[in-house]
Amino acid sequence: MASLKLSPSSPISISKVGVPCSKKGLSFLVRAEHHSSSSSSHLQDKCQRRLIVTFGVVAPWISLLSRAPLSFAAESKKGFLAVSDNKDAYSFLYPFGWQEVVIEGQDKVYKDVIEPLESVSVNLIPTSKQTIKEFGPPKQIAETLIKKVLAPPNQKTTLIDASEHDVDGKTYYQFEFTVQARNYTRHALGTITVFNGKFYTLTTGANERRWEKMKDRLHTVVDSFKITV
Repeated sequence: MASLKLSPSSPISISKVGVPCSKKGLSFLVRAEHHSSSSSSHLQDKCQRRLIVTFGVVAPWISLLSRAPLSFAAESKKGFLAVSDNKDAYSFLYPFGWQEVVIEGQDKVYKDVIEPLESVSVNLIPTSKQTIKEFGPPKQIAETLIKKVLAPPNQKTTLIDASEHDVDGKTYYQFEFTVQARNYTRHALGTITVFNGKFYTLTTGANERRWEKMKDRLHTVVDSFKITV
């Protein structure tokens, strides 16, 4: 607690106080000339009240700042919704505002109702392979999958990039490609993996004219896909 030293011509000094008793947050100086003991008591009470008020204002800000990193972490995926399929053991994110639609042969499909080329779909087929690596390297598998499964045979396809990465001990292939139709070009991303006798394919994309605007969100979608077991 503060120690008070009184003398007729010397200032009141407060030592070892974490928050000074002043409006500007600086130490204060009050000259006590001919003050009675009741005046000294009154000053102590006043200072204590100021300290209580000051701590009451500062403490919530300290608490808020200490929680800030957690709040930012919680908002790092703002603008996305999560899908978790417990039966088939996978999950992913998709942009807020996309609507779920039912398409035969697809396990899950979400799309933008205004921009129909902006969508994400998940497809599962049975396989006897144990890992995606048994099918071959990323580029080879991506090219075959794009030409024979992900695009109509009369549309031109271009593989831009293909890569491999591991998450929680499971191998995924990711790839980027375009599909050129007569009236438009779709720029797309995909990820594939194998788990528990199933070949998983997630693809997402957008019209080429909107690629620069959408690419970060689409990368978030494809990066979020994972096996949950």
